[in-house]
Amino acid sequence: MLVDGKWSENWQPVQKADEDGNFIRQISSFRNWITSDGRPGPTGEGGFMAEAGRYRLYVALICPWASRTLIACKLKGLDDLIEVVVVNPVLTDEGWRFGGHPGADEDPLMGARHIHQIYTRADPHFTGRATVPVLWDMARDVMVNNESADILRMFDTAFEGIVSSDLRLYPEALAGEIDALNARIYTMLNNGVYRAGFASSQGAYESAVSDVFTMLDELEAKLTGDYLFGGELTETDIRTFVTLIRFDAAYHGLFKTNRRQIADYPRLSAYMQRIYHLPGVAETVDMDHITQGYYSVKALNPTGIVPTGPDHINALVGGQREAA
Repeated sequence: MLVDGKWSENWQPVQKADEDGNFIRQISSFRNWITSDGRPGPTGEGGFMAEAGRYRLYVALICPWASRTLIACKLKGLDDLIEVVVVNPVLTDEGWRFGGHPGADEDPLMGARHIHQIYTRADPHFTGRATVPVLWDMARDVMVNNESADILRMFDTAFEGIVSSDLRLYPEALAGEIDALNARIYTMLNNGVYRAGFASSQGAYESAVSDVFTMLDELEAKLTGDYLFGGELTETDIRTFVTLIRFDAAYHGLFKTNRRQIADYPRLSAYMQRIYHLPGVAETVDMDHITQGYYSVKALNPTGIVPTGPDHINALVGGQREAA
């Protein structure tokens, strides 16, 4: 991690744990918003007006938090407005790095070797972990935001004056229900799998696993339509999808969330496939990056051996790993 702008120690998967061994995730630090007219958003300062070609999004295709911003970018038709840079999926001792893997980009903006150099460009005295996604303003040469939940919402509305869309991922009529379900899904499922995988006590692990499968059971029961709120795709579906698509290939084995697979849930399986086949979503899913990335975490997989299955995920993604 970075301490006062200096890389101080090798990357470790566990950021912080409490006295009971529960995994604690770092809180995002840069919280400005792109808006249609440059006025301040819900947090941070103003001056970030929606413009074509002004912003760059740094993502890791292994990372569900980064991938949900990329999915929003695709679904909202922002490909030609926002440049995307994909980092190497294999975490090094200095965290995320650029290039060196099929589908990974070099940094075209400042020639950085690692994401942490993007952070020290934004703040020479930054202390913390250098995470993705990162939304960068090339006009002001500053980091706009590194919180995926914020980026997901600003992509939903900020660029409507440039590229209009009939899709609304956070419709006002469902805002309260979306916020409530998002919070439960985040704690119990999105972050629940990480709480299980990175638990440092049996009690913390068992509590996390219980949460994960309680939420999967709840979502299976809730899915009576195409999406979680009936026939209307929302950001909650994106948040859920990014965990589901990684579950059987990574979390089930590596994170020990192995009571059941998503393949054992008929509605969730169909739902995951339905979202995967939406225009642009498949381009955000790279199973080579996902498996190579997760199984490179030495604390969880010291041999570095990467599994070749499961077959049902290989079939869904069209044999990406065999072709990689």
